[in-house]
Amino acid sequence: MPASQMRPWKTPALALSVVLAGLVLPAVASAPANAAPAPAATSTTSAVTTTAYDDSYYADAIGKTGASLKSSLHTIIKSQSKVSYSGVWDALKVTDQDPNNSNNVILLYSGVSRSKSLSGGDTGDWNREHVWAKSHGDFGTVTGPGTDLHHLRPSDVQVNSIRGNKDFDEGGSPVSGASGSYTDSDSFEPRDAVKGDVARMILYMAVRYEGDDGFADLEPNDKVSNGSNPYIGRLSVLKEWSDEDPPSAFEENRNQVIYDRYQHNRNPFIDHPEWVEAIW
Repeated sequence: MPASQMRPWKTPALALSVVLAGLVLPAVASAPANAAPAPAATSTTSAVTTTAYDDSYYADAIGKTGASLKSSLHTIIKSQSKVSYSGVWDALKVTDQDPNNSNNVILLYSGVSRSKSLSGGDTGDWNREHVWAKSHGDFGTVTGPGTDLHHLRPSDVQVNSIRGNKDFDEGGSPVSGASGSYTDSDSFEPRDAVKGDVARMILYMAVRYEGDDGFADLEPNDKVSNGSNPYIGRLSVLKEWSDEDPPSAFEENRNQVIYDRYQHNRNPFIDHPEWVEAIW
């Protein structure tokens, strides 16, 4: 992110309402998933982002790097409310709502806007994609990593099946139904517009789940074909994607909605993209 770029953030206190496209919606309503949070005082100096949460939510992490930063962020974000797997259906209809059509959600890998009512397992439906594949840590759909909204996104059923539990890397053949995405026998490459989203979701999971709460210690590595091990790759590629595709308004708003309405924790790499390089 250029050092001169300014990024908007909500203040920590919930506003009484938000205004979008001329409509006034309650602050806890199903806000469109790419609505930019209300501006707050922010600045960037030497490519370091400052947000309204630095003096409160992130206070114990500011100024740290490496393992110390990762440990501090883990302590901060592991305090969260949990959503049931059935509750994920309704949550995604809010977090990933199409800003141009409140009846639809935006599908992660294809970018297609699809009716919220078409949630299920049939062709033409959308379902719940675990960006950190369930088998990479064997957590299934259990409440915790299996239901963490920070890495669950709506995806076309068939595209989700093609991705399966593959690691992330570049190359392969075009994915039918997901223009701009590619896959081969052991990896999946999402479209350019969400490459950074994918990277930041994966790295969130690696910080949130450190093996101290009964779940596997999830970690990125620089391999593919990780299988059922609690690893996902390739880290070097994910770092490139995070740098090349900085957080969008859609991603920022999604982070805010999860924090305000559901889990009450944040993805720190959306708030501070520079922390990716500071840790890895």
